[in-house]
Amino acid sequence: MASLKVGDSLPSDVVFSYIPYTEESSEITACGIPINYDASKEWAKKKVVLFAVPGAFTPSCSVRHLPGYIENLSAIKAKGVDVVAVIAYNDAFVMSAWSKANGIKNDDILFLSDAGTAFSKKLGDWTLGERTARYALVIDNGKIVYAEKEPGREVTVSSAEAVLAKL
Repeated sequence: MASLKVGDSLPSDVVFSYIPYTEESSEITACGIPINYDASKEWAKKKVVLFAVPGAFTPSCSVRHLPGYIENLSAIKAKGVDVVAVIAYNDAFVMSAWSKANGIKNDDILFLSDAGTAFSKKLGDWTLGERTARYALVIDNGKIVYAEKEPGREVTVSSAEAVLAKL
């Protein structure tokens, strides 16, 4: 498959693994049940900001990347964004714990597992070995309108601030 790029439609088979937020399982030690999240269907008629990180609980991801999205969530949503989601290669249990560790409730930001980096590979192998690469996408009504992969180790083109400037 050719690399996805700006102007392309989101493929019809994009599915992530995910544990929905519930009050009953809101404690970090509580485990929910992973379900399939059909992003192709859920995002077909929505504006979505999706950012990817190499790993949950890793330094750059936890200190620089995710906090920017948490701090700018209201501003991003004010630009008409329906869904903000983060993906990593980690399984749904780790992604759920990472959301809880960062105080995210009610799925204000979706923490999704890109199992086997299946989706990241569709972007033209936007991976770092076995991990997802650091990148950001804006998907508007099923079309990719922004797609940037970090050229190095810094958080620049995939930062909340960079994405917000393009909304």
